[in-house]
Amino acid sequence: MRSLHPFRILILAMLVAASAFAACFSIASCAKRHGTRESDDLAWLCSEFHLSEPELSQVRALHASYLPKCEAMCVRIVEKNRELGSLLNGVKEVTPAVEQKLAEVAALRAECQAQMLRHFLEVSRTMSAEQGARYLIMMERLTLDPRGQSRDDMMHSIHEHP
Repeated sequence: MRSLHPFRILILAMLVAASAFAACFSIASCAKRHGTRESDDLAWLCSEFHLSEPELSQVRALHASYLPKCEAMCVRIVEKNRELGSLLNGVKEVTPAVEQKLAEVAALRAECQAQMLRHFLEVSRTMSAEQGARYLIMMERLTLDPRGQSRDDMMHSIHEHP
């Protein structure tokens, strides 16, 4: 295998640094333009979807009203998973009680996903048709992936992306 020339490594490092700076600058500029904090969990929307001030304000309101519902749903899912975990402790076969609890967990997850989808649809309607469609595709891929996600993945998706 051929080693990289030090000059090539330097150029590559400079390109990576410049790209990272440009991305951070773009997000910070958008955040400053819209009066957001750099740690704002919605700043990415501003940059990614080129939201206007009224659009961003609407998204903020939707996000603020959705977050308590999301957190409450996560608490319910965690509790149901604990109940299932207790039933599974030391079991050697799938009992009717385990089957029932599995069904309850699945129903809660479906309720949560429907709630998320309603929220995403609401948010998408604050954007242009093209950007809204792109947003929906992104959110569905992040949160409704048929391969499933853990609760932590779902919470990360929601808190990082409305």
